[in-house]
Amino acid sequence: MDQKTGVLLINLGTPDAPDKKSVYRYLKQFLLDPRVIDEPWLKRNLLVRGIIVPFRAKPSSDLYKQLWTEEGSPLKVFGYKLRDEVQNMLGEHYVVELGMRYQNPSIESAIDKVIEQKVSRLLILPLFPQYASATTGSVHEEVMRILSKRWEIPEVKMINSFYDFPEMIDAFVERGKQYEIDSYDHILFSYHGLPERQLIKADTSNHCLQDESCCQNISEKNQFCYSAQCYATTAAITKKLNLSPDQYTVCFQSRLGKTPWIQPYTSDVLEALAEKGAKKILVFCPAFICDCIETTIEISEEYQEEFEEMGGEKVQLVEGLNDHPLWINAVTTLVKGNL
Repeated sequence: MDQKTGVLLINLGTPDAPDKKSVYRYLKQFLLDPRVIDEPWLKRNLLVRGIIVPFRAKPSSDLYKQLWTEEGSPLKVFGYKLRDEVQNMLGEHYVVELGMRYQNPSIESAIDKVIEQKVSRLLILPLFPQYASATTGSVHEEVMRILSKRWEIPEVKMINSFYDFPEMIDAFVERGKQYEIDSYDHILFSYHGLPERQLIKADTSNHCLQDESCCQNISEKNQFCYSAQCYATTAAITKKLNLSPDQYTVCFQSRLGKTPWIQPYTSDVLEALAEKGAKKILVFCPAFICDCIETTIEISEEYQEEFEEMGGEKVQLVEGLNDHPLWINAVTTLVKGNL
């Protein structure tokens, strides 16, 4: 019997359209996830339904309108391109589908499509290089919830992270080489932020945030730490680019609320660089494999505007991997290597 393998490529999600109603629906589903806002049920619902979503839906829909292309949301457009190219490279013994943790195409619909093809096993690949409970952990939980309702469950393999996967690192390096790196005053590796309390919750070794260097190296104690994996990704990219430590800074963006998030904050680093007279900044965003609001809008537009007000000139985004051939090859290799 020829056995088929199902491969689920899963990203965070996107509204179905850049209008207030669709964005409201997306934000509500996203922010009510207890792995995203890790507050008790009542407090989380009051915050999300009563304060955050009603006030953020309209401004967020305006940002999505800037992001939207003629084909649709970049996250979904590039997601389908990745799915199709990986399917072509893997061949007929694989069934590749795209799913989104929030909104459409849903993880459940992707699982249904794959299982309909009589696959013998499933490989779950969340498209987040670094592990975090709010991203990869949430995807794994949702997959298990959906599969738990089925009487027949195929063999399942879940990829936890791929923060230093060589082929992915090569793809980011290739993206960076499109720019004359030496012509920039400084390079930022800007990752999506997380509340510090979520790092501490994931720490079982009393290691997290004990000193300023606790994330600098991956060890048995912090192997699942999001921040430590971000530093490891940066180390792999900078080694390939032959960058010295004084040429770059690791920082974190997109914080929400008043509680402490992982530091240093990207905005603070930009301000400090501007005060030192820096004019041109190059920014990698290796937590995002596809360009989205956090890269195209937050980095290229919002931080660009802030930097100009501080006296700087250019914040240049290094584009996401999107449908780059090296990224497609990386995903294909990653799938095969985990089977």
